Amino acid sequence: MDPRIIRRVSRFAAGAALLVAAVPATAAASARPHTATPTAPPPVSVLSNGRSLNADDVFLTPTNDTAQTQAEYANGAEILNRAGKKVWWHAAPAGDTDGDLRVQRYQGKPVLTYWEGTGLGGLSNGTDYILNQQYKTIAKVNAGDGDTTDGHEFLLAPHGKAWIISYDTATADLTSIGGPSNQTVIDGIIQEIDVKTGKVLFSWDSADHVPYSQSEQPLPTSASTPWDWFHANAVKPGPDGSVLIDARDTWTTYDVSRKTGQITWQLGGKASTFTLQAAAGQTLNAAGDIFAWQHDPEWLGNNTLTIFDNEAAGTANTGVGVTSELAYSRVVTIKLDPTTKVATLVASDNQPEAGLASSQGNGQRLPSGGEFVGWGILNSVSQFSAAGKLVWNATFPIGVNTYRAYLEPWGAAAH
Repeated sequence: MDPRIIRRVSRFAAGAALLVAAVPATAAASARPHTATPTAPPPVSVLSNGRSLNADDVFLTPTNDTAQTQAEYANGAEILNRAGKKVWWHAAPAGDTDGDLRVQRYQGKPVLTYWEGTGLGGLSNGTDYILNQQYKTIAKVNAGDGDTTDGHEFLLAPHGKAWIISYDTATADLTSIGGPSNQTVIDGIIQEIDVKTGKVLFSWDSADHVPYSQSEQPLPTSASTPWDWFHANAVKPGPDGSVLIDARDTWTTYDVSRKTGQITWQLGGKASTFTLQAAAGQTLNAAGDIFAWQHDPEWLGNNTLTIFDNEAAGTANTGVGVTSELAYSRVVTIKLDPTTKVATLVASDNQPEAGLASSQGNGQRLPSGGEFVGWGILNSVSQFSAAGKLVWNATFPIGVNTYRAYLEPWGAAAH
């Protein structure tokens, strides 16, 4: 039987199960002595600041992952100058996290956008916000069709549209790949939304287009444990009006037709359209791939793209369950040959301390040709010159991370 025949189950049932599981922790928390909720952001230490840097601001969403940092600092969205001084700070409500703060354009003007909610990295639920240059909320965006709004991507598109991600649970028959007949799975849903009306203009479900057998994520031991087999984490403009959909747990970036929803080509993973190779001086990982457990494909044109190459999965700050294909994370630049169907790793910016980011991360190609990199759970942010030289580096306290990081011109008054 095709493993995709058995389709969605109620997301509300799954949510109820999660809520029941959380009751003991909530009760225990209420028994602890009351302490004031932190409102200040964690400090950022600028370790190096090269002369070649411009005056653009740094955009982060500090998130506290340890009990110590949670007791000292708030989660939130923050703009810093190049010296690490605060330009603007928004503290997330207690229990929430923020994600993907950046500058975009809406109705012809520069705006700030970010996601705020709970559960980022799993079955998350939140809202996407658009702020004007006076830091006032002018629009909110949520997924349609009754789906929850995930925080991995909020990308504004021309004509008042936005691309977002949602996760939904379903039951699938996985006997054809050695799994149970009633496995709970987490499917990735991509939507294009009209910001003003909330209307869904385009919807794409991973289970309708990608076999479960492409996943690199091991099956859970219980059929009732949700299997995050796809883990969509990015939606980006692709070549010729298509969209790039990135799936961490299949090690694949998919080029998808905006008109039909069909996959045009796949880069990486078990069914790559392209043969993968490394240019002189570059290195494939132990699996013979260019990237693994990756994030954030960015199409540069001229058949070239960058990808944040995590090369690891697990919980890096505890060392639990970490597996890796390469000893360090990096941002890779890949050249595609559509005729020969060969993808070549042509350049890489490696993590400065040879660290492994087992979650999160992004790479932003700068107008200068350099790269600005948020190292995800590794609590650091870096800038590289066009020649690959590290020219700026900053860190949070251990236990603090930012899902993505950006270097952008903003120019709004400090707040």
